[in-house]
Amino acid sequence: MTDDPRRPSLIDLFREEARTQARVLADGLLVLDRVPADATALEACMRAAHSLKGAARIVGVQVGVELAHAMEDCFVAAQERRALLDAAWIDELLRGVDIVAHLGNDEDDSAQAAVSACVAALQARMAGTGRVAPHGELLRDVAVAASKDAISDAAAHRITAAAHASNDGAGAVHASNGSHATSPAAPNPDVTATSPGTDSGRMLRVRAGNLDRLLSLSGESLVESRWLKPFAQSMLRVKRVQRESGRALDQLHETLADLKLDPRAHAALDEVRRLTAESQHLLAERLADLESFDRRSTHLSQQLYDAALQCRMRPFGDGTAGLARMVRDVARSLGKKVRWQLVGESTQVDRDILDLLEAPLGHMLRNALDHGIEAPDVRMARGKSEEGTLTLDARHTAGALLITVSDDGAGIDLDALRGSIVRKKLASADTAARLSEAELLEFLFLPGFSLRDQVTEVSGRGVGLDAVHDVVKRVRGTVRITHEPGLGTRVQLQLPLTLSVIRSLLVEVAGEPYAVPLAHVNRTLHVERADIGLLEGHQHIAFDGRRIGVVTAHQILDTAPPTNDAGMVSVIVIGEGRQTYGVVVDRFLGERMLVVQPLDPRLGKIRNITAGALMENGDPVLLADVDDWLRSVEKLVTGGDLLHAQHGDARTAQRSTRRVLVVDDSLTVRELERKLLATRGYDVTIAVDGMDGWNAVRGERFDLVITDIDMPRMDGIELVTLIKRDPHLDSVPVMIVSYKDREEDRRAGLNAGADYYLAKGSFHDEALLDAVRDLIGEAHG
Repeated sequence: MTDDPRRPSLIDLFREEARTQARVLADGLLVLDRVPADATALEACMRAAHSLKGAARIVGVQVGVELAHAMEDCFVAAQERRALLDAAWIDELLRGVDIVAHLGNDEDDSAQAAVSACVAALQARMAGTGRVAPHGELLRDVAVAASKDAISDAAAHRITAAAHASNDGAGAVHASNGSHATSPAAPNPDVTATSPGTDSGRMLRVRAGNLDRLLSLSGESLVESRWLKPFAQSMLRVKRVQRESGRALDQLHETLADLKLDPRAHAALDEVRRLTAESQHLLAERLADLESFDRRSTHLSQQLYDAALQCRMRPFGDGTAGLARMVRDVARSLGKKVRWQLVGESTQVDRDILDLLEAPLGHMLRNALDHGIEAPDVRMARGKSEEGTLTLDARHTAGALLITVSDDGAGIDLDALRGSIVRKKLASADTAARLSEAELLEFLFLPGFSLRDQVTEVSGRGVGLDAVHDVVKRVRGTVRITHEPGLGTRVQLQLPLTLSVIRSLLVEVAGEPYAVPLAHVNRTLHVERADIGLLEGHQHIAFDGRRIGVVTAHQILDTAPPTNDAGMVSVIVIGEGRQTYGVVVDRFLGERMLVVQPLDPRLGKIRNITAGALMENGDPVLLADVDDWLRSVEKLVTGGDLLHAQHGDARTAQRSTRRVLVVDDSLTVRELERKLLATRGYDVTIAVDGMDGWNAVRGERFDLVITDIDMPRMDGIELVTLIKRDPHLDSVPVMIVSYKDREEDRRAGLNAGADYYLAKGSFHDEALLDAVRDLIGEAHG
C-alpha cells in the first residue's frame, strides 16, 4: 500500500514524543530547582529521560540516545542519593531539555556538537558519584532496572502503534499512555484534540482549517435548528385560523338547519365539516411532532456545536509551558529570588486566543521581574521576605476569561513615570503634574515607552505593555493596571472566552440590525429627548454623575438620518474614562449569542464593522467594531459635524476652515496635536493608525495630513506612499511627525513623498504650527 504523504512518519511521531518528554523534564526540573530531593519530580524526570532514550533508539536518532542516557544517569544518581541536583546542575539539565525539544529536526554537526558538549558537562558532574550498592539494596536496583526496561518497551510500543495507525488508518494518530498522556502544543497548521472513548489518552491530529470549518458548519446547523421554533409558532396561527373556520362552518350549519335544502347540499355541508374536523386533528398531531422534533434538533445541534467548540479549547497550561523556565532564567540574571505561581492551569481557553497570549504574557512577566520585584537586600530592608512572589492566574468569570499577572514588589513609581513622560516630551511638566494616577498609567501602554533610560537584555527598548495592549484590543478585550505603593502591581486582562462565539446586544439602525459586543457596552439607557443637553454644538447627557457626549448611530454608520421623533430615545454607552460616549440607536432588539463569521478578506477592512453573523431566523447581521465607533465619534466631536438627536431632521453644519487629518496611534500625542491645531482654529479630524487614516482620507476632503511613522496595521511611510500614488489625493500635502529624527529616517519619509518632516520634540513650540501654515496657510481660508 502506498504511503500517504499527509500521514506522519516515524520521525514526525518521534518529534512529538520528544516535545512531550521535554515538557515533562522542564516541569520536573523546575520543581527540583526549589526542592532538590523531591521524589515525585525525580521519578517523573527519570521516566521521561528513559522513555525518550527508547524512542530515540527506535527511530535511529543517536544524539537523542546519548543525551537522554546522560540525563537519566543524573536522575538515577539523585534518586539513590549519590548526587544533589543544585542550581548549576539544573542549568546543565535545562540546556539538555532545550536540545531535546528540537530532536529529530535533521541534526547537523552543530547539533551533534551541542549534544556532545551537554553530555560531557553532565558526565563531568557525575564523576565521583558512582559507588557499589550494598548487598541489601541489590533487589531494589534490579527492580529499578526492570522498571526502566518496561518504560522503554512502552515508548517503543507507543511509536510503533502510532506508525501502524498512520499507515492503516484514515488519519494521523498519536497514542499516549499512562503518565505520558500530556498533549504537547501542536504546531500550526495542526491542532491536537482528545478523541472521546474509553482510552482518554488517545490523541488525534486534526488540521486547524478542518476544525474551523467543522465549527462554522455546526454553528450554522445551530442557527438553522432555531428556525424551527418561529416556524412552529407560525403554524399555531394556522391552527387558530383553521379552528375559527370550523366554528364558522358550525354556525352556518345551525343557520341552515331550519331551511329546506336539497339533501345533497346538506350532505356536502356535513362532508366539509367532517373534513375540517379531521384536518384540525391531523394538524394538531403534526404540530406535536414538529415541537418534539424542534426540541430534539435544537438539543442535538447545541451538543454538536458545544463539542466542536470544545475541540478549539485547550488548557491554559498548554500555552504557558515555557513561562516558568523564563521566569527562573530572568530572575537569576537579575539577581532576584522569585517564587512562581501558576493558578488555573486547566482553565479552558480558545486555541486562537491562547496562541496570541504567549508574547503578551512574556512581556508582562518580564516587566514584573524587572520593574516590580525588588532585589533580595532591598526587600529585606523593607521588611519583606527576600523571595518575591509572581503569580499568573487564569479563570472564567462573568462569561469572560480573566488573566491576571500580579507581584508583591514595589509597585509603580508615579514620580518616575511623570519624569519619563516629560523627558520624552509626551506632555509638559505642568500637564504631567495635573494627570491623575489612571491617566499616568495609560502612558505605559504607548508604543516605544519605557521607564528605563538605558537598554538592557530585559527591558528599555519600549516593547512591552504596548504589545499587550495591541493583542488585547485585537481580540476585543480590555487591560487594566492597578498598584499599591510598596505592595505590588496587578495587570489584568479581560478577554472573550472564544473568538468564535460572542454575546452581543442587537440594535436597529435605519431599519437594519447591528450587533454590538456586550463586553464593550457599559450601559443601555432610555433617555427623554428633552434631557439631551446642547453645549457649544455638542450634545450630552448625565451619566454616573458626569456629562458624556452623545451622537447618533446613523452618523457613525453613515445611514439616512432618523425620522423617529418619539419622546424617548435608546442609548448605548461605550468607551471608558474621558472617551465615554452615548450612541443613539433606533431601538434595542435584545441580547443574542452569535457565531462570528469572518468577512471575505477581499473586502479589506470595512470601517466600523468587524465581522458578520446569522440571527436565529437566518437573517445576516453585521458585528460592530466598537473601537472604530469610538474613533468615528471622536472625529464627529472634534470636527463639530454632529447631528442633533433632539431633532431627527437636523442638518450637518457647514464649515469653511482648513481641515487637517492627524494620524497617530498614541492617544497622548494625538490629543496634543489636535489641541495645538484646534486652538489655532483648524478643523481637526483624528485617525488612530495608518489604515484608519487611509480610510479617512479616501472618504473625506482634507487640506493636510499629519502622520506618525511607527503604527500598527499600516505605517506612516506606506500611508504617504498610497496618498501620493493616488491621482485624486496626490495634491494633498503630507507632514510626517515622528520620534525618529535620524537622517536616514528623514530621507525615507521625504522619498516616499512627504512634504515636511518634523521631530515630535517640537510639539511645545511654534515649529508645528509654522510648518502647517507654510503648507496650507491660516486656519480660515
